[in-house]
Amino acid sequence: MRDIVFTRGSGWIPNVIREDGELRLMLGAGADANHDPRTFTFPIGEAHLAVIREDLARHLLLWTVVLPLCDAAGTRGRLDENAAVALLDQVLLSSPADVDALFRRIRWDRSRLIAHGADIDLLQRGQVCAAMRTATETPNEKRAQEYHAERRRAERGAVLGPLDAAILKYTGQYLHGATVPRRMPDAVGPALLPEVMLVIATAEQACAGMRIGLDPRRGHRATDKRAWDRMAATVDTAVRRAHPELVDDAVRTVGFLMCSEAADRSRNTPVDDDQEPAVARADRDGRAGKTALSFTDDKGAEKKWRRDGPRTATAEFWEFVADRSAADNEVFTIEDEEMGEGIQLHFYADSLARVTTVREGDGRSDPEYRVEYSLVDGIGEYRNLVSAFVRGGCAALDRHGPWMSDVAEFERARRRRDAR
Repeated sequence: MRDIVFTRGSGWIPNVIREDGELRLMLGAGADANHDPRTFTFPIGEAHLAVIREDLARHLLLWTVVLPLCDAAGTRGRLDENAAVALLDQVLLSSPADVDALFRRIRWDRSRLIAHGADIDLLQRGQVCAAMRTATETPNEKRAQEYHAERRRAERGAVLGPLDAAILKYTGQYLHGATVPRRMPDAVGPALLPEVMLVIATAEQACAGMRIGLDPRRGHRATDKRAWDRMAATVDTAVRRAHPELVDDAVRTVGFLMCSEAADRSRNTPVDDDQEPAVARADRDGRAGKTALSFTDDKGAEKKWRRDGPRTATAEFWEFVADRSAADNEVFTIEDEEMGEGIQLHFYADSLARVTTVREGDGRSDPEYRVEYSLVDGIGEYRNLVSAFVRGGCAALDRHGPWMSDVAEFERARRRRDAR
């Protein structure tokens, strides 16, 4: 039989219960193997209950020293009740000086006290009881998060000025640098918002016209890493030049914001439009030379495209790649059987081969093909090559060379590039 004897607030502050006639402190902490919250209890006395009832600060101090014992229990272990009971008199019944001394010797959860309003400067000076004079029953979790974010920055030597902090708050990255940035003007005070917007405007002007396209080699929503790096570097240079007082964290978060927004625009663009507008128009209007194409991969899958269909050849091909590309499937082919030509994309080697039929087979001899190889610089160039082939066949690829028919020469060129 379990009865609640005393509870404080509606949060996680430990409760006092009576279980089978015995007073016990009950608290939730950690999670079990199924990620459900764990509950721990240990015995207390009437004198301890009296302090817990009357003194919020001591109640919170007890909580913060027991939490590490709960962490030590893990997902399945038992709470070390003897260790927990040994803390009761020391935390609840000792003098402030003795409590301060105890906190210098043992582990405790600083974030709990900060969330409940403890004075951070006094905590850092070891004056724990004095710090708790400002304690509140209702927690402010954001306060603890900000404290830990500032600690992490201090550990790596990053010191934020007011504008740096405002920029991080504007992008939502003040607390967690890995959070996807977004624009949050309401998070910035009115005095600093105009300065923040000036920095953002500098970044926007620097990357105007740049885009981060999709990279179908890594799925339907992956973006072009090289394009991301180029945009980030462009924004970084411009912002540092215009605002040299900003620290690295602030500059990086502005670049992250610009790149994230550009990537989102590509992800939300219909596949048919994810190419240069002139290329898309030519393909749709039928001015492209190709009327029927076959797409295949290294696993034997095949997809047919005809010009009278609803979508462009390039859109169909890159969707085929996004559906099929994998670590063990990195060779894709586009073939125009009627014209006797095609291209083969080697994603694993950043290269492409164009294949042209020189002589058809006649039953007595095999057909003869001319195969030429070229190095490719990322997904952007792959897209250009595919679009050029769709519009004009292998002949349209001449200006995208150099093309090498000697395999050994091509391999030497590829090794030289990779070595760089």
